[in-house]
Amino acid sequence: MQGVGFRFFVQHKATASGLTGWARNLDDGRVEVYAVGLTDRLSELSAALRQGPRMADVRSVEERDKAIERLSSFSIR
Repeated sequence: MQGVGFRFFVQHKATASGLTGWARNLDDGRVEVYAVGLTDRLSELSAALRQGPRMADVRSVEERDKAIERLSSFSIR
């Protein structure tokens, strides 16, 4: 999902929802997102990821549980 501002889209949505975490490009063209916050806010972010920014062609979103990292903001890596 590179070249359409996807990571910046994720950062905007996550920050607006009060989430912390990060987004980064993977070598295969996918974007990995790690987010921490309230369950309802994470669900909102998940829905936004499935839609993506205007020029995006989102084909799938995988969700997994992961150990919680203590972060103070949402960043792009």
